[in-house]
Amino acid sequence: MARLNHIAVTIAMSVLICVLAEELYSDRFDDIDVLSILQNKEMRKGYYNCFMKLAPCTSPEQIELTGTFSEAYQTKCKKCTEKQKKRMQVIEEWYVNNEPDEWKLIIEKTVENMKNAGQ
Repeated sequence: MARLNHIAVTIAMSVLICVLAEELYSDRFDDIDVLSILQNKEMRKGYYNCFMKLAPCTSPEQIELTGTFSEAYQTKCKKCTEKQKKRMQVIEEWYVNNEPDEWKLIIEKTVENMKNAGQ
């Protein structure tokens, strides 16, 4: 009986470790000031064009941020750090309030990206 209890405890601890070690996106760019990017038309267009594949991505930040945006948005930022969750909220609110037509296109591209990722 003691052996059975030991096995049960070992399994429970393994499950707990897996849950606690949930994969998160890299925090490498967590300190990017997204509001400054959004307020700078040229910079914003660079990120937008990169994400929409209208132009090449020109920086590691663009590649990283546009590469994870679709999944992060679709999963409600399940793998996001706290800073990334706040950043996603800032991005969404800014576009909804300032560029709603572009936001609609971003969401359409996000859905397309997720469909392609599932294939």
